[in-house]
Amino acid sequence: MTLSWTTPTLDEIRAAQQRIAGVAIRTPLVRLDWDEGPEIWLKLELLQPIRSFKLRGAFNAMASLDRSVIEAGVWTGSAGNMAQAVAYAARALDVPCTVYVPDTAPRTKINHSIRYGARVVELPIQEWMNIFRERGYEKASGYFVHPFSDQAVITGQAVCGLEILEDLPDVDTIVAPYGGGGLCSGIASARTHLSPKTAVYASEIETGAPLGPSLAAGTPTDVPFRPSFADGIGDSDVEPEMFELAQRLDIRSHIVTLDETANAARLLISRNAIVPEGAAATSLAAALSGKVPGDRIVCVISGGNIDPATLTTILAGDTPG
Repeated sequence: MTLSWTTPTLDEIRAAQQRIAGVAIRTPLVRLDWDEGPEIWLKLELLQPIRSFKLRGAFNAMASLDRSVIEAGVWTGSAGNMAQAVAYAARALDVPCTVYVPDTAPRTKINHSIRYGARVVELPIQEWMNIFRERGYEKASGYFVHPFSDQAVITGQAVCGLEILEDLPDVDTIVAPYGGGGLCSGIASARTHLSPKTAVYASEIETGAPLGPSLAAGTPTDVPFRPSFADGIGDSDVEPEMFELAQRLDIRSHIVTLDETANAARLLISRNAIVPEGAAATSLAAALSGKVPGDRIVCVISGGNIDPATLTTILAGDTPG
């Protein structure tokens, strides 16, 4: 199956903004309490009702459909945040929901998905990853809400970029975590319409960072992958249609280490009393590296669903695995 997504128009993004209002919130943009380098601002997506940006795309995708399409139920595959998003949106729309999660998914995210009404099924991680390559799962029934490679999901995530550029029009660079690419693609789409000069950087984690090598090679490239505490991102490859979109939207990449990510999380906690999950801290880690250009940088703090044991390790000054 050959897929290709178009860049959402500004009218489509604004329509999504209206559609998700009242379910997803307009999150604040606050300045990092830090004076040692560029001016850094934080887009606090961890303040969404499910503590993650994923709610924007999930609800926009589901609410865009005719009721008859989702009446029998919806399902998704997710390491945790899209699972919560689809479950929360399904509850709001009063339809059944099943989520398939990897057996490495944090218990915190699984428990929240169950609390929102989802039936949760755990799968071996390689079997779970095949859901995205095959865009389906033989044991699943209902409408499949893809966590990132979906036109309506990307358009919903673009609202995050729209808000940033409305609140801080002269931002030089926006950095967002890159898992499947929906968030970065959405933000870059909004940038294309409102501020073409603004750079968009994907923050990737060293334990599974396929976008950077793929952009350098000019073609999707496989990389080694292992699970880490930045569980919301990281993979062995980038989907071809998302790679094509990243190229077209001029998304750049910066890869951060686990130590840099843990240090960034501690800084967020100590300076701004913001508690990010691992993936969310990678955007700040990239900005603090000195390798992301710009005097005014916005870091998308994409989620706050962190397991207590992981948080305890970070607060103790150590780096979780």
